[in-house]
Formats: sequence, structure tokens, C-alpha cells
Amino acid sequence: MTRAQAPEPRQTLDPERVAHWLARHPDFFVGREGLLQQLKVPHPEGHGAISLLERLVHDLRERAETAEWRLEQLLDSARHNEGQYRRTRGLVLALLEAEDGDALGQTLATQLAEQFQTSAVALWCPASLTDREPHPPQAPRQVLDDTAGQRLGALLEGRNSRCSRLSATDWKLLLPHAKAPAQAGSCVITRLTLGEPLGYLVLASHDTEHFRASLDTLFTEYLGEVVARLLVHHGRAGDASR
Repeated sequence: MTRAQAPEPRQTLDPERVAHWLARHPDFFVGREGLLQQLKVPHPEGHGAISLLERLVHDLRERAETAEWRLEQLLDSARHNEGQYRRTRGLVLALLEAEDGDALGQTLATQLAEQFQTSAVALWCPASLTDREPHPPQAPRQVLDDTAGQRLGALLEGRNSRCSRLSATDWKLLLPHAKAPAQAGSCVITRLTLGEPLGYLVLASHDTEHFRASLDTLFTEYLGEVVARLLVHHGRAGDASR
């Protein structure tokens, strides 16, 4: 009588090998749709298990929602950029219509207050740009002196343009024509140059976060380039009229 042969131990497939094999045979489930319906995978929110098809539907829905959110972000950014462009265009066109330096400064202050919620503006120009004018400059234009020049240079810290917190003391010094906040505000300062120093442009807000340090200063630098050219233009026009 022969002894019965012992059954072979049950073999368990290595999950990594199964995954590798399925990756190499993506058509394995073609014709085996019933098997797909029997497969269970963990619920993405940790609530037991769901079918593979339900998981696929869930993942596709999440991807669609993410794509929709990204599209909305892009549209919001496009709307914001379009608004910025239109406001900047209107500002520059209004500056081009200013007849002299005082009108330039007043137009600048009005447009920035109405279109960009800027509380106050100062346009600091050296005496060489104003001493030939028949009348003293009117606010927001100011004649640059050593005290204001040194403080503006210190706030810029060697840069051409910079956003900074503005103390009430600095506000009274740099924007003497505008009401200072009770404690502190914020500002963005840019140098005005066109082959030579032409002063400084200061935009200020009573809100300490309006011109926070992390903001980009590209707009202010562009505005400074426009203002510098117009200041020189008005200076030359004044010389020609005399």
C-alpha cells in the first residue's frame, strides 16, 4: 500500500510581480469585465472598500474638479490683468494730457487714488527741475532737500524701487501735504532717473499691508519711467516758452 502524497503548500503570488505583470499586459481585463466588477480597493477617504469602477469614477471626478478650479484661477488672473492694464492705460493717457509739472503731479495723485486706492502721493524733484518755474511747485510735488533725500535713500536700501512700512514720522517728512495715519502706513518708493537723478516717486497707504514687502514693484518702476520722461519734457517746454 502506497503512502498518499502530501499536498503542495499553497503558493502566494508576490504583489509586486502581479503589479509588474499587469503593467506589461494592460489588455488583461479585456473580455473580463465581470472580474473588474468583483475587484475591491480601499476607499479614498478611508471608509472601507469600494469597487474598482467606483474608485475610478471618484478619481475622475476629483481630477475634473481640480481642472475646473485651475481654469477658474486662470480666468481670475486674466480678468485681474485685464483690469490692471485698463487702469494703467487710463493713468498714462491722463498723465500725457497734463500741461505742466503741477498738473502732472495732481493728475497722478487723483488717478492713483481713484483707480488704485492709493491714499497719498509725493513727487520729490531736485531744485534743478523746479527753480526755473515762475511759481513754487504745488503738492504733491515737493522740492528735494538733503533731509528728505537721505531718508528716501535709507528706505530704498540701495534698490531702485522698494515696498516698505512707513512710520507716522516718516509719513510727515515724506508726504507733508497728506494726513498721516495715527500709527503707521506703508509705501512704495521708486527712483526717478533719465540719464541723471530726477528725484523720487512715493506712493503711500494708511493700510500697513497695502504695500507689503513681498509685493512686486514692476508697476511702480514703469510708472516712474513715464513720470521721469514727462518731468523732463515739461522742463524743456518751460525753457522753450521763455
